[in-house]
Amino acid sequence: MSFFEQQHNNIKLLKGFIILLFLSCLATRFNFCLSNLSNIPFTLKTLPFKGNLSFDEISLNKVSKDFGNRYQYYPMAVLNPKSVSDISTTIKHIWQMGHSSYLTVAARGHGHSLQGQSQTHGGIVINMESLMLPEMQIHVGNSSYVDVSGGELWINILHETLRYGLAPRSWTDYLHLTVGGTLSNAGVSGQAFKHGPQISNVQQLEIVTGTGDVLNCSKEQNEELFHSVLGGLGQFGIITRARILLEPAPTMVKWIRVLYSDFAAFTRDQERLISEENAFDYIEGFVIINRTGLLNNWRSSFNPQDPVQASHFNSDGKTLFCLELAKYFNFEQIDIVNQEVERHLSQLNYIPSTLFLTEVTYVDFLDRVHVSEVKLRSKGLWDVPHPWLNLFIPQSKIHSFAENVFGNILTQTSNGPVLIYPVNKSKWDNRSSVVTPNEDIFYLVAFLTSAVPSSNGTDGLEHILSQNKRILEYCERENLGVKQYLPHYNTQEEWRVHFGNKWEAFKQRKFDYDPFTILAPGQRIFQKTITTS
Repeated sequence: MSFFEQQHNNIKLLKGFIILLFLSCLATRFNFCLSNLSNIPFTLKTLPFKGNLSFDEISLNKVSKDFGNRYQYYPMAVLNPKSVSDISTTIKHIWQMGHSSYLTVAARGHGHSLQGQSQTHGGIVINMESLMLPEMQIHVGNSSYVDVSGGELWINILHETLRYGLAPRSWTDYLHLTVGGTLSNAGVSGQAFKHGPQISNVQQLEIVTGTGDVLNCSKEQNEELFHSVLGGLGQFGIITRARILLEPAPTMVKWIRVLYSDFAAFTRDQERLISEENAFDYIEGFVIINRTGLLNNWRSSFNPQDPVQASHFNSDGKTLFCLELAKYFNFEQIDIVNQEVERHLSQLNYIPSTLFLTEVTYVDFLDRVHVSEVKLRSKGLWDVPHPWLNLFIPQSKIHSFAENVFGNILTQTSNGPVLIYPVNKSKWDNRSSVVTPNEDIFYLVAFLTSAVPSSNGTDGLEHILSQNKRILEYCERENLGVKQYLPHYNTQEEWRVHFGNKWEAFKQRKFDYDPFTILAPGQRIFQKTITTS
């Protein structure tokens, strides 16, 4: 054998040895990973639960999606807690594993998140609706309140508190959401101008932190954690109990809609109404883009104030702006309420022929979106992608925003409502984790679009996502000072910009209350670091 042949054989042997060594290491590491995966469920199963852990495919599949229907991450297990100690024990167990554990925890209420925020890949989803706490405790007095589970639905709270002639002061438009879910964001609706968001109407919280500690929080006790968790996107703790402020509940609602073709008049009237003390109890608005035959397709329950005038109205496919108002009352107040409503409406500059109104019960008004849900479910149109975009727009920028977005970007009929209404910043507590524009009044603009599966048209997912991107790029390019509500970003730098001067405090609170980044991985704010010894 020649020298060159010997060298060639040596090189082949060396290559073979390296490949075998690599495969051996890979197999060792793979077996190590499999060992970890098999051991972790075993250690969890030994924990003293009153509830149970589910590992079956049906349970995992159910919590791997959300209302947004765009992201799908499978957890390792689902915890169905019966007590707060089940949640605390689970998180403390993972925390004690230290940085070597890859496990994360996502609290899931009714699964109404949009971007996978209630999901976790390979971690544990906590089914908050299974949390069995003592029944709602309602305190009636000078400062009435109700104590509820973090997994309780707002619709159930409404029905229970009404038995005492009481109700929470601030709502979301959709009531089939959990207390912990909305308080982790803000909870905004047409009452926010008057009472602030739901997070401004909470007295106390019970929190399970990222170290498994169970803490009672209020403005007097554990104050920093209390404010951090409100609007904190689940980053600092899981809300297991909340004390919600109540007020005397009305029995009826006078529900009104009027139309504007002039955006300046529309916003001027909205801003005037939210500054008046007792004009209306609920003020919202929405945009109607490029629709004809509008009044014939209004709502069958709404009646035109003047049917003759209304019959002559023609939208001509213009972009219109609807002001939606509600006045709460009891039967014995009807005459006074009618006079007040008429007086306030006489000061507005809507199109006279488009005054539509109706009277409904308080429950029917608050739970109105559920009626639409039932209809959509019956048609198989509820479980579709929902690429929603929610923005807070400074008052000083709302006109340029509307001109460019409704005039240039969103020019065709939207496949879902576009809400637009102002709120008073004075009703928001700046100590919470929520970030809002730095102006006394700002607008919520919500593009609540549904995508038609398999469509390549304007109602398809890709078109809607592209439209959302153009809106966000316009806001950034023009430096409008817009903040996302229910925010979603891809990089930590984008999150830093979002939080602005709150970012450093937000980071520090994360370190203080969830040092191993166990909680709410679906928000994608902080990346969990894993170390191996």
